[in-house]
Order: sequence, then structure tokens, then C-alpha cells
Amino acid sequence: MGKLTGKQFCLRKTAVCTAMTLMMQAPFAMSSWAQEGTEDLAESSPSTSLETIIVTATRREQSIQDVPLSISAYDPKELTEKGIVGYDGLALETPGVVLNKASANFNNFTARGISTNGYGAGLQSTVAIYIDEVPISANGNSTIIDPNLFDVERVEFLRGPQGTLFGSGSLAGAVRILNKEPELDAFDYSLVVDMGNTDSGSLRQRYNGMVNIPLVEDKVALRLVGFHRDEEGYIDNVGTGVENANTLVGSGGRAILAAQVTDRLDIKLLSAYEESKPEDSFLTSPRFGDKKRISDRPDRFTAELVNHNLTADYQFDSAVLTSSSSFTTFDQEFYVDLAGTFQQAIPFALDADGYDDVFVEELRLVSTDGDRFDWVLGGFYFDKRRHVDFNYRSSTEFLAQRGLTGLPDEYYARFKNYTDILEIAGFGELTYNLSDTLSLTGGLRYGSVEVQTTTEPGGYQSNYLTAALVGLTGPLTVFDVEPGAGEKAEESGFSYKASLSYRPSLSLTAYATYATGFRNPVVNARAGQGSLVDANDIIVPQGADSDELKSYEIGLKGNWLDGNLHANVAAYYIDWSNIQVQANRVSDSVQFATNIGQAESKGIEFEVGMTPMSGLFLGLNGAFNNAEVTRLTGEEAAISGAVLGSRLAAPKFQGSAFMKYTFDFGANHEGFVNASIQHVGSYPSQFPNLPGNPTVQSPTYDTTESYELVNFSFGASFGDLTISAYVENAFDDNSITYVHPEQFTDSRYGIVRPRTIGIRLSKGI
Repeated sequence: MGKLTGKQFCLRKTAVCTAMTLMMQAPFAMSSWAQEGTEDLAESSPSTSLETIIVTATRREQSIQDVPLSISAYDPKELTEKGIVGYDGLALETPGVVLNKASANFNNFTARGISTNGYGAGLQSTVAIYIDEVPISANGNSTIIDPNLFDVERVEFLRGPQGTLFGSGSLAGAVRILNKEPELDAFDYSLVVDMGNTDSGSLRQRYNGMVNIPLVEDKVALRLVGFHRDEEGYIDNVGTGVENANTLVGSGGRAILAAQVTDRLDIKLLSAYEESKPEDSFLTSPRFGDKKRISDRPDRFTAELVNHNLTADYQFDSAVLTSSSSFTTFDQEFYVDLAGTFQQAIPFALDADGYDDVFVEELRLVSTDGDRFDWVLGGFYFDKRRHVDFNYRSSTEFLAQRGLTGLPDEYYARFKNYTDILEIAGFGELTYNLSDTLSLTGGLRYGSVEVQTTTEPGGYQSNYLTAALVGLTGPLTVFDVEPGAGEKAEESGFSYKASLSYRPSLSLTAYATYATGFRNPVVNARAGQGSLVDANDIIVPQGADSDELKSYEIGLKGNWLDGNLHANVAAYYIDWSNIQVQANRVSDSVQFATNIGQAESKGIEFEVGMTPMSGLFLGLNGAFNNAEVTRLTGEEAAISGAVLGSRLAAPKFQGSAFMKYTFDFGANHEGFVNASIQHVGSYPSQFPNLPGNPTVQSPTYDTTESYELVNFSFGASFGDLTISAYVENAFDDNSITYVHPEQFTDSRYGIVRPRTIGIRLSKGI
């Protein structure tokens, strides 16, 4: 018995699932409707039914209409057509989601308002990011690579806590980037070339290619993918004197070898490499003018990811056993000018180098021929060691000018540490199909996590900051940083999920879901230390326990008028308590993690799509959200800067409208015109007050700007060759989309990418 395909799996389910493959499905991604719906309507066939979108959000193949949660799915043709190559495009397309993007490789998603600020220094992200089976999301103040999305099978964005199946960090959702597997029976290739002009002069180049080679017919195949991007910048650095300083260069590739060893056993080997190297930060300083920034040297947030994976699937008579083993290395640079802390009075910068070694093993057994019961049972092992070299810098010129001596070089402090994170979990979900119309799902995960930071020998510290600020000269006092293991944080517990799904007709699905999520505890590297600048400032606490989140969601997915009208809506209430927050000591910008009271997030997400005439698709989606602090003690307010009733870092409304019109001209030729407008409301950058001084508003408190992006594209397809022209940000909106919540950086504002005009050629997509 061979491995079941998605279609075979669906046909072996209930009569309801079988019927769903024949009707117009109600996909959650508005743009998926646009792409697939208009294509089918343009065909000469009288049928307007669509192939069911199959997702694996529940770790087994399901129609997206059957999944009792809010999920958006994007396929490769759609991503290519819209020029979506990273997280920012995904966020704009997904209701209830914003991306806090400080710079390239510096990304944090916020879903459903679950964020206290867009940076989250020292805290695990609230939205987990997976490439295949490997979690790549990390702490807020560490780089997260912008992965290339060329030749993916699908991108899934799961909204709401996903703690039972995806573990820690999926507090508010999970993003899954699923690479396309080799085809065993056919040679194939594809390519995409994208050339654009940004801000009237900066050239953007993107090159992507794939070749699929069967090595042994129907048994073994190799899929090779390569990509390169060279995107000239559009921000001038007045400190370094470099124009268009934020140029981004990245490249990489992957090789996937797939083998059908027997009718029951499939094996896949993957090796992937990707590097992304922006030459300077994308953050700006509006006081210096339009698209200007300042730093004494380029701020660099580079990333280099290497991933090796072995996946084996064994098909039993009624279940598939999957073993996925991954070893990942992730090297990063975090070089940032901190002189904004003291209004540029003295040189003060951090050059930090990070090195991650991660091993992940997931073993799961998934049912394939359930009638009354569908189930998933698995185990998860995650072992990560992050080495970080902290190098705090002055400058050779300043030290000589001020007569400050005694340092081995321009670095006034150097030390190294490593953090070990070990997470072990068992999980399972069981769906009981009470009838053809009613299903009940329960999920459970029990996990334990250990986190410990160790300071390595050989580090030193000095009194540079004090001496430089008060005008001292002469030799600095240099002392060793004490090595040793810090306190180990240990935590264990359960995550839960319960869903009820009701299908009163083949075109309508209603559901109610309860779910919980969590993040790993945090140990502060400088626990117990006071400030060398101000002895009265906050003493760094030991760390932060895991926060707790409970989510209640109801939703409706349906289609009417013979599949020409689609509507999906979800409403949710989230109770978030013992919230992990990032605090920042005022005197020396030392960051640390702690916990505070409670917040609530309430909202509605909706998506509507319709085909009023052949070839024309209209889509609309949006999300309303109200998220604020609801419980807070005076001590918690003092240490975090929060205020009772403070808004969390999410817009009250965001949404988009989309139009696509396709038409035939000539044999096998099709023209198309796309237009979209996307709106994101403003939201606060952080809590309003100063940590440690709660009666004073933080000087870094600000809000993003409400903005609209308008995009156009038009082109033609000649078989599998498509040529199109596009305009992104047609009205050249330069609104502020991100505000850095900390005082150490003088350049704190992220902006919309300027208008970009270009041409895109794709073949085989």
C-alpha cells in the first residue's frame, strides 16, 4: 500500500469530505480565491468548482474548510504574482497580523494584538515561525532571517494559540513555510526574474531558479533550488556619509533528495543554505530629513542559516509514522550604535556575534483512514545552544582625544556567554466524528523546558561609561567578568485545545475552539546586577516565568451562489496573564525580562470574496481588534512602564481590498490586471511610561502612522510563461510603520518601502 496523496486521503474520509472536493471551497486566504477562482472562471468549461486546498495545520492533511481554526494559505503562484518574497508581504495579506520590522532580518509578527511592543528584547516571539519541521523564531532582539519563498509548496499562517501541536512560542499563532518536495516521475524547471526601480534610482534585482531531476524513474528524484537578490538601498546615513546605505544582498539554495524506498517507506534528505546581509539598518531619523538615518558605523543585522534534515515516512495500514530530524546552525551579527542613550555625547556601541546550534527531532503517528476517529500522536525534542560574544565599543579616536587609557583596544567591555534551551514534549489530538455533520476535537501537550545561561571565562568590564560621561581622563579601571553558570529556569505543564465543528450543509462550516499557548521562561543574564552609572536604578531581577494565554474563538466558513460568493468570519476573546515583558534600565540601557499582570484581546476577522462575472474577482478582508492591559499592580507598573488600560502594540483596524480581472486573447494566451489597497491603522510602540520612573512618560513612546498601500500589476501568460509589469506603493506613501521602543538608538523609525516599479518574468510556476 503506497503513501496516500492528499486527494486519496480526502476520498477515504466521510461522504462529506468527498463532496467537498466537488464544490467551491472557502479558502481563508483572500488572495487564494483571487488566483484560483478567476482562473477557473476564465476556462471554457462550464464548471466553476475549485480543487480543495489541502493544508497540514493539524499535522494531517485536511481541507482548509474543515480545519476549526483561522488559517490563511498561500501557494507559490500567488506569492510570485504578488512579488511576496518575505514576511512583510505575508503580514499585509493576513487579517489580524502586523509585522514589526526594524530592519532586514529583524522581524516580529503580532497576531490578534498579543504584543507589548514590536521589539520584545530577550523574549521569545509570540508567533512561531517554522521552515518545514524546524522552528527558526527566536528572541525579539536577535535576528530572524527573511527566508526566500521561491518554490515553496505552501505557506500557512495559523492565527490563535497553537501550543498543542507547535509548542512554545506559538502563543498567538504559527507561520509554516513548507518547501516543495521532488517529483519522482518528471523533469521540471522554473524560474523567476524580477527587476525593479525603487525611489527613482535604486535597482532591485531578484533571481530564482529550480530544476527537478528524476534519477530513478518513480523511485528517486533530486530538486535543486537557487536564488540571489541584490537590492540597492534608499536610506542615506548622515553619520557614515553613505548614500543608499541599506542595500541588501542575499543568496542561497537548497537540495532535496527524495526516495520511495518501498511502497510503504519514503525518505527525504534536505540541505539548505541561506545568507542575508543588509549593509546598514532600515531604521530612520526623521529629524535629519526624509529617508535619513545616523550611526557612527553601519548598523548590521546579518544572518546565515544552514539546515540539514532527514525525514522518513512509513505507511502502516491505517496510519503514517513520520520521523523528522534536523540539525541547524544560525550565525548572526547584531552591530548597533547605542549612542542615542546619551544623545550622541560619547561613542557607545555593541558589536555582538551570535552562533546557534540546534537539534530538533519530532516523531509522530497520524491516522489516515479515520471514519469515526482521526488522531495525531507525537513527541518533540528541541536542544539549542546559543553562543553570543558581547563586544561593547567606544572608538579609538575618542579614547585618544579624552586621554582614556588602559584598554587593550577600542572595546571597553568584552564577555561571552551561552544559553542552553532544552524542551521535551509529548502531544496528541483526537477528533471524534459524531456524525457526518458534527465533529469534536481535543488536543493535549505536556512539555518541560530548561533554560540556563553560562558566562564563559576571559571577559572584562570597565568604568568607561562613567569616566566618559563625567569627563575623567587617565587609565580606566578594568576588571574581570566573573564566569559561571547562572540560575537554571525549569518549567513544565500542559497546553490544551478543544474544538467543536458543525457542517449543516456542504457549503457551510461553523466551529468553536478553546486553546492555550505559552512561551519559555527567561533567565536574565545580568540578574542581581546594579547599574554602574546610577546606583539607585533598578536591580535586574532573576528572570520571567512563562506567561499564560487562554483563547476562545468561534468562526464560520461558507460559500453561496454556486460558489461565486465566499465569506469567512472569526470572533475571539483572549485572556493573557502573567505577561512576559521587556523592561529597560534607564541609566545604562540594560535590558531584562519580568512578568506583569493581565491583558485582554477581543476582535473579529473577516474575509469576503466574490466573482460577479466571468474573469472578475473581488475580495475584501479585515480585522478589528481591541487589546489592552486589564490588571496591574503598582510595582508592576513601576518596573514595566505600563498603565492600566494601556493599549497593546496592535492596530484597532487593518484590512485590504483586491481586484483581479483575467481575459483570453489568442490561443492559450491570457491577460490579467490586478489592483489592491491595504490599510493598517496606527498603534503604540510600547507602554507609555518609563520603567523605574512610572510618573514620567517615556521619551521613546510614540505611535506608528496609519497608512494605505496601493499596488497595481498587469501582464500576460503564454502557456507557462508569464510577463508582468507592476507598481508597488503606487502613491509613494512614506508612513512610519515601526517605532523602536528603546532609547539607545537614535534612528528608531521604520518606513514604508518607497514606490517601486518593475518587470517580472516567470516560467514554470
